[in-house]
Amino acid sequence: MPQVTGLTRGGSEWIPQFVTDLNQEKCIGCGRCYKVCPRDVLDLVERELEDDDEDDDNMMVMSIANANDCIGCGSCGRVCPKDCYSYEPLAA
Repeated sequence: MPQVTGLTRGGSEWIPQFVTDLNQEKCIGCGRCYKVCPRDVLDLVERELEDDDEDDDNMMVMSIANANDCIGCGSCGRVCPKDCYSYEPLAA
């Protein structure tokens, strides 16, 4: 199945990469990705704790709130200091 592509202003082919996952284990909740996202894709939430993580109460991390609003620009991943994001192109 072919990928959805676009063109840059210079005429080069561009393949948008849409956010598919955010690793909350690596996320430090810095908010850089939230600040650069041009859409309402991300939200700051309390980390989902595992049973043995009782000392990390109230740790805030990012989550993907509205994945369907992602435009595939990749800004979130470029500013993430912990490389938390995974992406995939959209298949046509």
